[in-house]
Amino acid sequence: MADKNYFAHESAYVDEGAVLGDGTKIWHFSHILSGARIGNRCVFGQNCSVAGSVVVGNNVKVQNNVSIYDGTVIEDDVFLGPSCVLTNVTNPRSQVNRHSLYEKTILRRGATVGANATIVCGIEIGRYAFVAAGAVVAKNVPDYALMMGCPARQHGWMSRHGHRLGEPDAEGVMTCPESGFRYQEVEPGVLRCLDLDEESPLPEELAMGEKTYDEYKK
Repeated sequence: MADKNYFAHESAYVDEGAVLGDGTKIWHFSHILSGARIGNRCVFGQNCSVAGSVVVGNNVKVQNNVSIYDGTVIEDDVFLGPSCVLTNVTNPRSQVNRHSLYEKTILRRGATVGANATIVCGIEIGRYAFVAAGAVVAKNVPDYALMMGCPARQHGWMSRHGHRLGEPDAEGVMTCPESGFRYQEVEPGVLRCLDLDEESPLPEELAMGEKTYDEYKK
């Protein structure tokens, strides 16, 4: 494996047949199963597991103690917090084999799933949606939605930089305090950024944080 283009800690297992992109890092006691496809510049923390049919995009950050099961698709720039839970069968029973019935769960570009949150399978988490720590999500989540509670409900909107957007101005525009990007509901329940397309990468000068979350609230 002298030609491998990724890093795997000596305690990690990367099965033959798994595909890992350039610059990806796999840390202590993690296991990437054969058939898994992981993009470039991803980081998997300690004690993670990635099943064989999973597809992971580029620049995905997976914190400690996360298992990603068959049926899961994770797009670019997704963040999975410590010990968050993803499932793949809605009604599991030990006595009933549903290996051919795994339900598809899609985490769209830039989404965040907080620590200890649970994503019930068969749903879609929208682009740049933000699932708060400990939330239990069982329904589709719109782009940029802030989801909190058990069961999770929407509590406003989050910017691409991870800030809760305030009340709209007279023209219905909300502004991110960190980036200055403007957001607007183009129709009820559909938020869009007015200054950068959702599929475009962040400009380099906006990709490095300089203040904490609380500092922006002062």
